[in-house]
Amino acid sequence: MLLHYIYLVAIVAEAMSGAIMGMRRGMDLFGLCLVGTVTALGGGSIRDMLLGHYPLSWVANPEYLLFTVVAAILTAAVARHIHRLRMLFLLVDGLGLVAFTIIGCNIALGADVHPAVAVVFGMITGIFGGVLRDILCNEIPLVLRRELYASISLIAGGLYMGLQVLDVEAGTASLIALAIGFVIRWLAIHFRWELPGFSGTGIRGFE
Repeated sequence: MLLHYIYLVAIVAEAMSGAIMGMRRGMDLFGLCLVGTVTALGGGSIRDMLLGHYPLSWVANPEYLLFTVVAAILTAAVARHIHRLRMLFLLVDGLGLVAFTIIGCNIALGADVHPAVAVVFGMITGIFGGVLRDILCNEIPLVLRRELYASISLIAGGLYMGLQVLDVEAGTASLIALAIGFVIRWLAIHFRWELPGFSGTGIRGFE
């Protein structure tokens, strides 16, 4: 139940982040709502399609669409004040990333996949809404840059699945993975932890 409420907060936050990106690209209101909805629900939709898990989450729960559209519209209405909430957005996004990951792992387990594959589906749920957002806005996806994001999803999903294998109760495992994943994401933001970056400079044929 706790994860469900966190999920609702997370899809609203993700929809708002998508709308903010759309505003930076000069989109109209329809564009903001579209990008916001894709950001919030895209990862879960891709997961469900790959697993053959139907109906899709937002089809079974159409109120999710309402939440995301309203969130995008409200973001447009208070756009001038959004910059003051940047850190709050980052923290809620981090919480959403981990919550999406755990929910994705659970749904994948329900489809009887291997635990390692469930971790991958958890990561797909956590990150692919943002990937679709960045593609629609003509940006290099965040997960392909140096910021710790997808790796945190993998850590949280791996921890959750590891606890499940050790027969830790599902609710307890969820809380532990949620807390540790969120703390790592917060530390990564605060201390600007990054993965090593690479460039083609000096590689023959790429100068």
